[in-house]
Amino acid sequence: MSAESRMVALERKHAALEAELQSLATKPSVDTTIAAQIKREKLRLKDEIARLRT
Repeated sequence: MSAESRMVALERKHAALEAELQSLATKPSVDTTIAAQIKREKLRLKDEIARLRT
């Protein structure tokens, strides 16, 4: 897999996690542990995307 296609895949995954977080925010009983895990994964993906861009 090329770096460009890897970056695109990571960006898609990042966007999907963002959508999942938005969905969780609309629910009255949000599990903060799950939300925190999603946020950590998003940050990990963001860091990897930034690393691939350099």
